[in-house]
Amino acid sequence: MWTWFFQLASPPHFYRMAASLVPWLLWPALLLILVGAWGGLVLAPADYQQGEGYRIIYVHVPSSYLSMMVYVTMAVAAGIGLIWRIKLAHAVAASCAPVGATFTAAALITGMLWGKPMWGTYWQWEPRLTSELILLFLYFGYMSLRSAFNDLNQSDRASAVLALAGVVNVPIIHFSVLWWAGLHQGPSISKIDAPSIAFAMLWPLLVMILGFTLFFLGILAMRVRGEVLEREFHSRWAQDVLRGVSRVEAA
Repeated sequence: MWTWFFQLASPPHFYRMAASLVPWLLWPALLLILVGAWGGLVLAPADYQQGEGYRIIYVHVPSSYLSMMVYVTMAVAAGIGLIWRIKLAHAVAASCAPVGATFTAAALITGMLWGKPMWGTYWQWEPRLTSELILLFLYFGYMSLRSAFNDLNQSDRASAVLALAGVVNVPIIHFSVLWWAGLHQGPSISKIDAPSIAFAMLWPLLVMILGFTLFFLGILAMRVRGEVLEREFHSRWAQDVLRGVSRVEAA
């Protein structure tokens, strides 16, 4: 197991492995998103209270879920890099931040678009929305802190501390609708007894969540490859890769 772990932490080994994983992640992700979108936008019935407006959940819920999952992934990778000084872990954390910020922005925007017809306003400073906005600021803070240092090692360490400190906001986002009274509706698909959503509406949502998750993993693999290549620019294997790319472009 430890041999496999150290092989995975090897930049050239991960670079090659990620290249083989990308198509196996992105093509299924595209298929699942298309199926989920068709099921949610066409096959699922209208909600008896919200009408057709509820269909924005098929983008909003996966984006919200990924906004938190990506941050946890970033924090775990940053912690591994900080504790065991594994450079590849810092590369994973750095690659997560822009993707997570995008999902968080998508969650906020779709939530605002849903809130206008349902609440009568685009924004309310209620617990779920406020904590999700704080998550977006944490992503921006992480990326800004990384760019504030010229030394890569200092950048990795400082941003890792911020990522680990900010992870406390994730359970606050998740449980905010249970801990405080707010406008945001309670959990629909994560209830212990049974989801409070009809199966005809539920299955497209689950398919979209899975599709979005695979999409994130595929994009992450692509971004980590670029991050690793940039960090290992002066190594022999990276120079060999770049020379191979140059020969392909010249041909």
